[in-house]
Amino acid sequence: MSAPINIQDDQFEEMVEKSDIPVVVDFWAPWCGPCRVVGPVLERLAAEYDGTVRFVKLNVDENPLKAAQYRVQGIPTLLFFRDGNLAQTVVGAQPEDALRSVITESLGVNTPS
Repeated sequence: MSAPINIQDDQFEEMVEKSDIPVVVDFWAPWCGPCRVVGPVLERLAAEYDGTVRFVKLNVDENPLKAAQYRVQGIPTLLFFRDGNLAQTVVGAQPEDALRSVITESLGVNTPS
């Protein structure tokens, strides 16, 4: 079972921008209440899409560079990457079904059966 991977700014290019599969990036912080709500949802989705979509988490307090580069102003912010390019941005806690729809529409990945 796959879980979101905690990464640092210096791993972003390799893990996200050069990934051979779509990637969902969770910009978060430990003190953020809505981030704690989204965490378990992303864990379930990571398990569901294991091998077809990579889920990574980037703590904005410890890794400000990529947050600034992608103009993250509120957390949680989820960035959806396809072929190394930003395909969609979602700000704020969203229900699991809404995130599944974004994965299907923006990343072109169908829900596993």
